[in-house]
Amino acid sequence: MELDKVQKRIMQNKINKGFNTTDIYMEFCYLFGEVGEALDAYRKKKDDLGSELADIGIFLLGLSEMLGFSLEDEINKKLDINEKRVYKTINGVMLKENPTDEGK
Repeated sequence: MELDKVQKRIMQNKINKGFNTTDIYMEFCYLFGEVGEALDAYRKKKDDLGSELADIGIFLLGLSEMLGFSLEDEINKKLDINEKRVYKTINGVMLKENPTDEGK
C-alpha cells in the first residue's frame, strides 16, 4: 500500500462527499472520537475493532493531507529515529537513554 496515494484518495472522497477539508481543529476532534470508538470496541470485545482502527487511519491520513504532510514520509523518518534510540529501564519504566532528542 502506498500511503501517499491513499491520502489523496481519502481527500478526494472527503471532497466528493462534502466532508470537512478545511477545519483542522474539527478533524482532530473527529480523530479523537474515532480513537474513543476503537477503545470502546476493544474493551467490549466488539467485532468491529478492525473497522474502528481503519477509521483512525483514515482520519489520520486525511488530516495529514489537509496539513500538507506525507504521512508515509513522516512515519519513515520517525522509524529511523526510533530504531536508533536507546532505552533503559528504571523502576520498571522504560526511558530514553538520551533525552536530548525529546522533540523527535
